[in-house]
Amino acid sequence: MAQQRFVSIGECMIEMSGGEDRQYRLGYAGDTLNTAWYMRALLGRDWSVDYFTGLGEDRYSSDIRTFLDANDIGTSHIRTVPGRRPGLYMIHQEKGDRHFTYWRDTSAAKLLADDKDALAAAVKGASMVYFSGITLAILAPRARGRLLGAIVRARDAGARVVFDTNIRPALWTSPRVMTSVLTAAATMCDVVLPTHGDEAPLFGDKSVDDTADRYLELGVEEVVVKDGAGEALIATAAERVKVAPQPGAKVVDATGAGDSFNGAYLSARLAGKSLQQAAEAAHRVAGVVIGQKGALVDPKLLAE
Repeated sequence: MAQQRFVSIGECMIEMSGGEDRQYRLGYAGDTLNTAWYMRALLGRDWSVDYFTGLGEDRYSSDIRTFLDANDIGTSHIRTVPGRRPGLYMIHQEKGDRHFTYWRDTSAAKLLADDKDALAAAVKGASMVYFSGITLAILAPRARGRLLGAIVRARDAGARVVFDTNIRPALWTSPRVMTSVLTAAATMCDVVLPTHGDEAPLFGDKSVDDTADRYLELGVEEVVVKDGAGEALIATAAERVKVAPQPGAKVVDATGAGDSFNGAYLSARLAGKSLQQAAEAAHRVAGVVIGQKGALVDPKLLAE
C-alpha cells in the first residue's frame, strides 16, 4: 500500500520556555508544528508527515530544519525567504496560568504563501491537509487567498482538509475580518476543531452544541469542539458524543495542549477509531502534555 501523506501548514517559532530564575530553554514550536509533532509520534509508518512554512537563511532557520529532519518531519517543501527569520515567543508562568510575549513582525512564515508554485507543490498528493486560524492570520489578504485556493485544489484532488480555528484576535485587523475569514475557511473543510471558549465571544455561541451546530450548518462533516478541562463535543450529522478528560491531571504548562489533542484525535481517526475512542485518546495525550514544560514532549511519554 502506498504511503499516505499528512501536510501541516503554518508558522514554526523559536520557543523560550521555563523562566525559573530567568533561565529559559530554547525549543521550536507553533500550533501547526505542534500538531504535526503529535501526528508523527502517533501515526503509523504508513504515513509521512510534512511541514510547510517559510524560513530564512539564518542559523536558527537552519536549526529548525535540522530539528524537523531529525524527528522525521518532512522539510523538503519549506520555502526559503532571504532576509527573514523565524518568529520567537517566550512563555511566562504566572498565577497558575501561562502568558506569551511574541516577536514575529519579520517572520519568514508570513510569506509562506507568496510563491504559488511552491504552495501547490507542498500540498500535491496530500492525503490530509491541516492548517489553522493563526496560519491565515499571519498572511496578507492576497497570500491568504492563494493558500485557501491551494487547499481547495488539494481537496478537489482527494485530500481531507482539517482546520483548527485557533482564534487569536491580536493577529487580525478587526473582528469582522477575523470572523468572515474563519467562516469562509471552514466551508472548505471536512473537519473543524474549534475551542468553545474562544468562539463564544465572537460568534455568540451559548454552548458547545451551538459551536458544533454552526460549523455543521456550513457543511463541515466532523466538528470537534474543545472546551478546556470540560467535555469535548464531537459532532457529525449522524452522531454526537461528549467525552470528558480523565480527572487528576497535573498542569505544569498547558502550552500545546489543544494542538496535541488535535494530533491525537486525528491520528486515532485515521487508524479507524470511533469518535468516542478518538476523543478519549486525545484527552489522554493532552493530559500528558500539560504535565510537561514546553509544547513538544518526548514521544516516548505518549505510549499507553
